[in-house]
Amino acid sequence: MHDAYARLVARLALRALDEAFSVTPAAFVESVTLNGRVNATARATGQAIRACVVSLVALRKDFAELVLDGPRLEPQQCLHRLGATVSKHPHDLEPVTPVVEADLSRYRIITETAVVAILNSRPDPLRMNPYDFERLVRELFEAMGYETWRTQGSRDDGVDAVATLTDPTRSTIFAIQAKRSRNVVPVNTVRAMSGVMHDKDAGYGIVVTTSWFGKDSYDFAHRNGRLRLIDGRNLKALLAEHLNIDALIGLPKVPPGWQVGDLV
Repeated sequence: MHDAYARLVARLALRALDEAFSVTPAAFVESVTLNGRVNATARATGQAIRACVVSLVALRKDFAELVLDGPRLEPQQCLHRLGATVSKHPHDLEPVTPVVEADLSRYRIITETAVVAILNSRPDPLRMNPYDFERLVRELFEAMGYETWRTQGSRDDGVDAVATLTDPTRSTIFAIQAKRSRNVVPVNTVRAMSGVMHDKDAGYGIVVTTSWFGKDSYDFAHRNGRLRLIDGRNLKALLAEHLNIDALIGLPKVPPGWQVGDLV
């Protein structure tokens, strides 16, 4: 039974890698990091744990050599070939050290208080001060399942918040910039986020604004593959969905492609 469980762990790891490579463009994703964790209860303490029982960084070119549906395939040997670190006793939840974890040491993290509780019934983000708007964005991402921190303003290269999203395979860092603006966000702002992502070792960059983005910004984000743009109307929809906030977007004019209803 112990051998069967070890084979199952190996099979699940290979399946997760196969899914990740299948849905991502080869031009953008050359490798996938996987930390396979098991949610369980520690027998010695009775506390909930998430033991990492397999961890690896798989290169696409190496993974492509595997014939996963081969009748004589040995999943454990496949993981060994890929350089995985695998628990010797996964059935006992004997953990291994993850090869990659989210590293927040590059960010200047500070604490702050909540802002949602003090908002009126129909807040306009454009009338909020910049710090409250940044806090609102952070609380939105928390409601969406992220763990977030605010960074120390000008000392963090334009990053207003940092968020992590943890799934069964890894923790991913998101660098977030909150732009409280009445005008189109310049494409240079979006391009600069790409450099910040590299410098801060972030998996993704997110630019959130009360206004809108131009075609050049969307084109650049699409080519990058790891940039996400949230304009004012999408921000309004997310606030309603996740925080039950019916926000106004008090722009002086309706942006190109928007409807009046997107503002009110």
